[in-house]
Amino acid sequence: MANKSDNLTAVLYGIEDLRLEQRPIPVPKDDEVLLEMDVVGICGSDVHYLVKGRIGDFIVKKPMVIGHEASGVVSKVGSKVKHLQVGDRVAIEPGYGCRTCEYCKGGSYNLCAEMIFCATPPYDGNLTRYFAHPADFCYKLPDHVTMEEGALLEPLSVGVHACRRANVGLGSQVLILGAGPIGLVTLIVAKAMGAGKVLVTDLLQNRLDVAKELGADETLAIPKDATEAELVTIIHERMGGAPDKTIDCSGAESTARLMILATKSGGVGVMVGMGAPEVKLPLVNALAREVDIRGVFRYCNDYPVALSLVASGKVNVKRLITHHFNIEDTAKAFHTTRHGVDGAIKVMIHVQPKDKNNPK
Repeated sequence: MANKSDNLTAVLYGIEDLRLEQRPIPVPKDDEVLLEMDVVGICGSDVHYLVKGRIGDFIVKKPMVIGHEASGVVSKVGSKVKHLQVGDRVAIEPGYGCRTCEYCKGGSYNLCAEMIFCATPPYDGNLTRYFAHPADFCYKLPDHVTMEEGALLEPLSVGVHACRRANVGLGSQVLILGAGPIGLVTLIVAKAMGAGKVLVTDLLQNRLDVAKELGADETLAIPKDATEAELVTIIHERMGGAPDKTIDCSGAESTARLMILATKSGGVGVMVGMGAPEVKLPLVNALAREVDIRGVFRYCNDYPVALSLVASGKVNVKRLITHHFNIEDTAKAFHTTRHGVDGAIKVMIHVQPKDKNNPK
């Protein structure tokens, strides 16, 4: 049994200041569950807060518990919770809205102005031993799905949302710019949704090798000295034509521009990666060719789809996991992610002993 007084928690105090400390164990509200956390994945945004102390207008002004890609085991249920019980293993969707505004009521709760999202200032995340969360944003895992796969539903849901925003379907010709964790989950979702051909680009060959393993039809290591026009030509040659869907998972100005220029006339460009607040884009090119430009902000109503893809075996997210650490080694885990040590893609931090709650 876990120590009921131990609530070791990873807290970001400011730039380059991440500490482990004891916090009080929360008491779940009527519509919440108390979770004994199991595993938490490190996201690029977690690293960004550590290094820069902010992402856009979200600024770390007071100590913040880090972590949002997570799974855990229900240890207490609030009085109004009906669909979960003590002992259930769950994946945690880390963001929820006010439930009453037009966006929440209309199903676009990711756009709610009052959105509470784990480890996004001023709200705490869940890299902690005990965490309370609304029960309707916890998804029970089938017996054969691992806790790590449950935690990976978070980035996978971003890929689901991106592919839905791009209307990826049977035979789609898809260009994915960037082979980091989000580019890779977007790739596996696009293939699961029936994409005909997927080309993935990146600067790093080792990431493209993983993309190939995960089902990319083509990969392209971006040549350092290639011009924009040359890159477009190379992409079209490799794909046998222009892609009708391009998904930018990098957020760099160069890839945002390439998204527009490489996409087929009448096609769709979706921007997932977030870079500088203002970038220079060939907008007239997009307008003259009726290339739709769509944004992606996290996900909404995508967790059930992500869980279904994993549970059915349609996608394999386990290949993304490269490193495992215990919560006591959180600093080392962040170092590994931040510097891409040993080809790190997805680093998992185990709050409980590894495999304790996994299928036997």
